[in-house]
Amino acid sequence: MHKKGRQQAKKEGGGDPGLLLLLPTTTYRASAFLRAARRLGIDVVVGSDQPQALRAPGKALALNFLRPESAVADLVDFAGTRPLKAVVGVDDEGVLLAAMASEALGLPHNSVASVRAARHKHEMRALLAGAGLPSPGYRVFSTADDPAEVCEQVSFPCVLKPVFLSASRGVVRADDPAAFVAAFGRIAAILAEPRTAARGGPVARMILVEDYIPGGEVALEGLLVKGDLQTLALFDKPDPLEGPFFEETLYITPSRLPEDLQAEVERQTGAAARALGLREGPVHAELRFNDAGVWVVEVAARSIGGLCSRALRFGTGMSLEEVILRHATGLPMRSLRRDRQAAGVMMMPIPRKGVLREVRGLEAAQQTPLVEDVTITVPLGHEVTPLPEGDRYLGFIFARGKSPDAVEEALREACRRIEVVIEQG
Repeated sequence: MHKKGRQQAKKEGGGDPGLLLLLPTTTYRASAFLRAARRLGIDVVVGSDQPQALRAPGKALALNFLRPESAVADLVDFAGTRPLKAVVGVDDEGVLLAAMASEALGLPHNSVASVRAARHKHEMRALLAGAGLPSPGYRVFSTADDPAEVCEQVSFPCVLKPVFLSASRGVVRADDPAAFVAAFGRIAAILAEPRTAARGGPVARMILVEDYIPGGEVALEGLLVKGDLQTLALFDKPDPLEGPFFEETLYITPSRLPEDLQAEVERQTGAAARALGLREGPVHAELRFNDAGVWVVEVAARSIGGLCSRALRFGTGMSLEEVILRHATGLPMRSLRRDRQAAGVMMMPIPRKGVLREVRGLEAAQQTPLVEDVTITVPLGHEVTPLPEGDRYLGFIFARGKSPDAVEEALREACRRIEVVIEQG
């Protein structure tokens, strides 16, 4: 029925098939994707979890991201009168809906099962271990369990995490039973928040516990094309991520790791994507490395979050969002080679809970050599919360230069020049 609807729309002058972008209202990335679509001349429809009052009729859809089956039905009805060529989920909130909608509309997509596995950390861990990839020991518990009892079933140190949240929210290391009980309680409180519980659905009360993996950490940004992984960038994370919380700060590319280790990171990422069943579109992978090898922490069926994609340029100036949209709509890409300059981003941490009153030193930070931009993403007067309860960063600093070392130092210096004034409640 939906195919017939698309054909009828063409006969009635409905225009070329368009692109549906699933943009939750909480995303940082709406402007970047819409700018890329304009540059490519792609007709865009925005699907969001809130009505878009300023958009023209037919250019926006209000969808219930928390009830994807209902949202898919709405999208199929819409596509009967307005043809769609691709559906792209921008953030974690939209990737499963994008796969389900693409399946219903007969569009190229990752399987629903593979995207669901990438969103569900327990299922992902089981698939990676089943495929023979290096994997930590793990167990899954319910928030209804007594942490004082279940901690007897785990090894220390360990890492506790919700199975569906991202950006290190709710991820806590525990080195002993007392720390385990405390961490379990904090995560259970996060998962009990109404909005978080609604997002999690049937897995909202699950807590995954993994053996702690020591070592360094990297992030790989890639694009899957018919199952083949094309590495777009490999980011070093020079700050140690040892816990008890895992707030990420610096991403620097190109990586300074030995070439053989970089190759192993790419190999393990490709193997992880195959184990999950992912075949098309962007992937963002987090991996650890130590003397025992390279360990996949997780693989997301989406691109890098926040504003971090601004650090990347490809070919003759393509943004990461343009690469993603070209792939989704079948447009040619002459080159996926990253810009030769080193680049990096500092995700500015929130130091404490309270109300953001002032951010000083922005001009001085902006004038730091090699720094391209400093963007504060939290409005003054808003409450801020650090990890593990928080779910956002204060802002982002971007730098570009001749070497990764120079870029890293520029980002650290710019961050040192900024003073954050938070009024504690």
